[in-house]
Amino acid sequence: MLRLVLDTNVVLDLFHWGNVDAVPIMAALEGGRITCFADERTLDELQRVLTYPQLKLTPNMIAERYARYSSLVRLVATGETPPLPRCKDRDDQKFLELAARCSADVLVSKDKALLKLRGRTKLEFQILKPAQAAALIAP
Repeated sequence: MLRLVLDTNVVLDLFHWGNVDAVPIMAALEGGRITCFADERTLDELQRVLTYPQLKLTPNMIAERYARYSSLVRLVATGETPPLPRCKDRDDQKFLELAARCSADVLVSKDKALLKLRGRTKLEFQILKPAQAAALIAP
């Protein structure tokens, strides 16, 4: 089973925007065909981002989206992380660390700082955009 880590923007694509590139990921996650991982730091970021005024979410909508995502992911305890390249955006380092700790196959991101690391360094997982990750998921 494919093991994924989704950055916060991709989670928003799945659970808020309904981005077409993310639809196959959402279907696979809900159907139990992939496993997605989160940890305390990535969930904290999601909780904070869901309150951003530009999303126009009510407190009930925030709670529903957070609860739905939390119920579908496997929580990973914080722990030791193998040596990793430094992401230019320090806020995104937690996604690299989570992907390494949970032995993910893919870190799914649209973040330029994370995507720049592709091919420039040796990682045990791929960093892919949502459409590329969706192509890996068998229908």
